[in-house]
Amino acid sequence: MNFRIKTSKSTGESLKALQSSTGLTWNILSRIAVGLSLRIPDLPDLIQDKSGVDIHRNAMTGEHDYVFKALIRQHAKRNLSDEEYFPDYFNAHLERGIKLLENEYRHAGNYDKLLNNLLKIDA
Repeated sequence: MNFRIKTSKSTGESLKALQSSTGLTWNILSRIAVGLSLRIPDLPDLIQDKSGVDIHRNAMTGEHDYVFKALIRQHAKRNLSDEEYFPDYFNAHLERGIKLLENEYRHAGNYDKLLNNLLKIDA
């Protein structure tokens, strides 16, 4: 069972920039990002670049780890072993989702508008 995730360099930089702009911590930003990625039906590409930030699984998913695992398994439409789920699939959704979140932030222009726009996204 893996307990650490290593992001790509660009995702690590995006997490730091978004944290600085929004005041939200990496785990909150990551959870939002994974949620945005799960809205896209196609599976995200698995990540090879792991030169970014290192984050512990408990900090990333916390007490909601089983919920994230169930959502990611449902999205993949198959059972995933714990080793596939974390870090591979979680990281793939994080990488795709952080780009979506970054675009949402650029479009919104500030934290308040970002939150309002995220609340308007259909499930």
